[in-house]
Amino acid sequence: MVKTQKPEQDTEKSACGSSGQCTGECRCARIETPSNPISIPETDRRTFLSTAVKTGLALSLPVSGLLTRRAAAADIPPLPSGLTPMRSPGHNQKFAQSRSARPVAFSHSMAAAEPDGESSVSPPSLAVIALNRMGFGPRQGDIEAFSALGSTDDERLNAYVDQQLNPESIDDSALEARLDAGGYTTLKKTHAQLWADHHGESYSIRQQPFWETERAAFTRAIFSDRQLVEVMADFWHNHFNIYADNSQIAPGWVSYDRDVIRGNMLGNFRQMLQAVGSHPAMLYYLDNFKSTNAGPNENYARELFELHGLGVDHYYGVNRQADVPRDGSGRPLGYVDDDVYEATRAFTGWTIDFDTGTLLYRADRHDRFQKTVLGHMMPADQAPLKDGEVVYDLIAEHPGTGRYLARKLCQRLIADNPPEDVIQEAAAVFTANRDSPDQLKRVVRTILLSQAFRNTWGQKVKRPFEILCSAMRACGLNHTIQLDDRFSNDLTYYARITGHPIFRWQTPDGFPDTREEWLSSSTLIMAWRALNRFSESKHDNGDHVLDILGETPTDIRSANDLADYWIQRVLGREMSPAGRAEIVSFMGAGTNPDLDLKLDGESSASIRIRAMVAVVTMSPEFLRR
Repeated sequence: MVKTQKPEQDTEKSACGSSGQCTGECRCARIETPSNPISIPETDRRTFLSTAVKTGLALSLPVSGLLTRRAAAADIPPLPSGLTPMRSPGHNQKFAQSRSARPVAFSHSMAAAEPDGESSVSPPSLAVIALNRMGFGPRQGDIEAFSALGSTDDERLNAYVDQQLNPESIDDSALEARLDAGGYTTLKKTHAQLWADHHGESYSIRQQPFWETERAAFTRAIFSDRQLVEVMADFWHNHFNIYADNSQIAPGWVSYDRDVIRGNMLGNFRQMLQAVGSHPAMLYYLDNFKSTNAGPNENYARELFELHGLGVDHYYGVNRQADVPRDGSGRPLGYVDDDVYEATRAFTGWTIDFDTGTLLYRADRHDRFQKTVLGHMMPADQAPLKDGEVVYDLIAEHPGTGRYLARKLCQRLIADNPPEDVIQEAAAVFTANRDSPDQLKRVVRTILLSQAFRNTWGQKVKRPFEILCSAMRACGLNHTIQLDDRFSNDLTYYARITGHPIFRWQTPDGFPDTREEWLSSSTLIMAWRALNRFSESKHDNGDHVLDILGETPTDIRSANDLADYWIQRVLGREMSPAGRAEIVSFMGAGTNPDLDLKLDGESSASIRIRAMVAVVTMSPEFLRR
């Protein structure tokens, strides 16, 4: 509810999958994968080995050697050229310094993980592609469930996409029960209750909604059957990024996540745009709450154009508005600084009622005079909020916004450099359905059912949050994530030290979504360290949190069989012959790999199987999506 204050005085499975030799007639021949693997630099190998010893990652020298031998890198194709002659972003008063030298996810960047000998292995089934791109990787039984959805890849993919795009049809009661068991007290509070109970209180009370939303995000990513919902929630949180670990933002964070992001992410973009801009979290984060006619603040308006709407590809710099090229209908092809300044004026007076935590319109602080944005003239003295609402209309209906969002969605769901044809197709759907209540659902469906989605593999990698959640799913985690729990604390801790603490990216551009930003010696070391620790984590009673032995069928005991079982379970596909041989060798520890091993208690083989599974989750193959 907006309060207005009057003026005051103040695929088919690969036919060659079994042989590993492609005839060129199966679907694997149509799947694009990165090429030109190169060896990890010796300096990075030494860095890994020395850090591994210090951090305890290396259970033994064979483990560390195995990991570094498995690591590789691939060349990254150049980014496509921009749509306009100017790509430099404008000047944001608040983030100018931090964005010119923005936080780098990791140092010592390598290119991308390309498993040694990957070319000798068939690309994965469509089930593996879909479960890794539309979710956080398969759990035990997910690949079989996907395969049962139809007799052909087309039938299966269509059925799965329809299922995931209609999340209300998916029974997620097990997840809800797990959230209830977590002891969270803020997730079901209304925004009014959140503000009344948590704003203005002590630090821990203020932060509680933020902390609970963070733990709930891990819980949902790991345990929810509505996997696409979680992928899209993550995408839109980064698109409309807010640094939430702030005492003014944290009290209402449950509301921003639930009502704004999740409530609109498969709906209409125009409605989502205003829901974001009028929420106190965004009003505070980008300083619009203090933007007035006497002291306008352009931070929000700048990011509205550059990050939320048209994107920097449609920025024409300091040119005059009249000099921007027009399309066939007379609409400017992009925006200039004067559009940002005029939009800033349109949002003056949009502030926060700090008693209720809702949008408050201050007419006495609003610039009431005529404005021109994207070629549209707004008369003076419009109704409350009208100027800002017109700006939202203009941005949401601009074709440049459709292209920008289509490219970002394709980049998240397909590849770092997605094919131009699927971008154009998705953009056309965005524009054609701009008034539809399910506009964004239709765009996502178009992308997921494209040939590019099914025929591309390995041109995306998992970021640290995705690595952790995917590993927990693959290993069968059965643990309730809570606010005050050692294992739960470790999850958030390792997300933080790997550079991917969700909801904590400080600048408004959101976490990077290209693989060269994430694959570096430092991030891999921290991710490997985390996965190794989780393989050994125990409850207070001494039981392992990840019950690797309990998850291993009792009739599988030889090094060969154990390696094959866990490679298939974690990856959903074969590993390269060289990689498999190293896994088998490590598990067998010099014994005949066909002989049964003793797996009970704390035998050496029991310790090795936990380490072996950790190694599979640390493999370059596991990072690909």
